[in-house]
Amino acid sequence: MVCLIPNPLRILNLLDLVMIEHILKIWAQGGWVMWPLLGVSIAMFVTGLGLWRSLHRRQHRRLAESEWQRWVRQPESAEGEVGEIIRYAGAGRTSAEISQRFAEVAAAELPAIDRRISTLGAFVAAAPLVGLLGTVFGMLVTFQALAAGGGGKVTQAMADGISQALFPPEVGLCIALPGMILVHLIRRQRQELEAFLARLESYTIQHFRKTLPPEPPQNPQRTAEPITLLQPAGMPA
Repeated sequence: MVCLIPNPLRILNLLDLVMIEHILKIWAQGGWVMWPLLGVSIAMFVTGLGLWRSLHRRQHRRLAESEWQRWVRQPESAEGEVGEIIRYAGAGRTSAEISQRFAEVAAAELPAIDRRISTLGAFVAAAPLVGLLGTVFGMLVTFQALAAGGGGKVTQAMADGISQALFPPEVGLCIALPGMILVHLIRRQRQELEAFLARLESYTIQHFRKTLPPEPPQNPQRTAEPITLLQPAGMPA
């Protein structure tokens, strides 16, 4: 007996193929400019999400302030990239040398991040410009159709030209807007890293100069005070 119930996985695969074909058909209506726009979009999100993820996973974002301060006082117990920075900078013999070592760390970390942010900003700016390029070519197609005269083919050519003029800039703006948000988030993470290095440098120099306030005891023992019973006030005679 032949089973007449269709396979759900096969139906989903067919629906996926139909949806992809429909999306590609709509995408192709914007003209050849849509394919460079797709390349800019992929490059922007790969660069931006990769940089955001690498900054989000940095060790200083997961460290409590008391933890890295304890590492400054006890460098041998420090761990990870923050521990390497503490040991490298703490090996300075003077305050000026410690500051110089922190400047070297910042020069090794921040410019590379700035270069990737600049690359991401270039992709964000390029997306609407590529869309405007599609507008120019779409208007040229429309004017060529108007110059050719009337007819059904001319009407179809005008419709194609208007589609090429309107669709690419809309897609370019839709790509650029989340890219701008991504750039803002990454710049905030970069500023957090710079602020952390500055705080770590200040605390390390204070520890070197022995100007830090005394560390509070970890488990202070509270002494029990005798409880005095309150005597009732005497009644007036």
